[in-house]
Amino acid sequence: MAVELRVFTEPQQGATYDDLLAVALEAERLGFGAFFRSDHYLHMSGDGLPGSTDAWTTLAGLARETSTIRLGTMMTSATFRHPGVLAIQVAQVDQMSGGRVELGIGAGWFSQEHSAYGIPFPDTGERFERYAEQLELVTGLWTTPVGGRYAFDGQHYQLSDSPALPKPAQTEGHRGGVPLLIGGKGPKKTPALAAQYADEFNLPFVDEEFTALQFGRVRRAAEEIGRDPEDLVWSNALVLCVGENEAEIARRAAAIGRDADELRENGLAGTPAEVVEKIKRFEALGSQRIYLQTLDLTDLDHLRLVAAEVMPSL
Repeated sequence: MAVELRVFTEPQQGATYDDLLAVALEAERLGFGAFFRSDHYLHMSGDGLPGSTDAWTTLAGLARETSTIRLGTMMTSATFRHPGVLAIQVAQVDQMSGGRVELGIGAGWFSQEHSAYGIPFPDTGERFERYAEQLELVTGLWTTPVGGRYAFDGQHYQLSDSPALPKPAQTEGHRGGVPLLIGGKGPKKTPALAAQYADEFNLPFVDEEFTALQFGRVRRAAEEIGRDPEDLVWSNALVLCVGENEAEIARRAAAIGRDADELRENGLAGTPAEVVEKIKRFEALGSQRIYLQTLDLTDLDHLRLVAAEVMPSL
């Protein structure tokens, strides 16, 4: 089974919808498996101009302007949207795309964006409680039979007599509906939630040693509840910086404010041959998808090089 390459963008750093559309269309043309974007409302460095864009508004537009590439978030923050609203949004975008959407969802972590836009930011324990309830609610709403009613009486969310509509176009998720991605480094809560709800477990920006450790934790958590770990897809996300020669690698690293040698160690950087070799090391640990964090959205030649010189070797 080949390792699938997916494009992952961070538009809160400064990108318009048209910037994202250009990347998504080129990724589709080149044969990448998916176009994903972060779900953030505030930049982490630089000035963030012209400002952030909303993840699900973006994906709704891309659903109509692309035709084959899969679309998703890495990761939607559970603090941003009521789970009932999120279930409706994602189901609608899935319908708009003809069943090409995936929902990556996490507990939320970036406190500054919450204070910048007046979004409540509970402590870590409460955020994980809300996150767990959201996973149960969203999948419950999607899988309630048409004509039925859904109710939920949780600590943080209560639903009564919900028609649980609309339904996504997809029904292939582990618990029905849109496939769910869960990721993270926590030793207990994250593996338990992934085992219970996830279709895919993702590790962002970690090395091979930690990948082996955390994949093992999630596998054990799945086995403990009687789920076959092979039922999950396993993936990593790594920052991308590929060049045909040292000068091109250095230029691309500088364009995103990073050092080429540091990226070789901590990201997916170097010549195409170096990158293929590193991807294969992650594959040996069980990784089936690599999300290429693409930070310079103006450099479409970067994706063209990966499609021409990396993808065929996988």
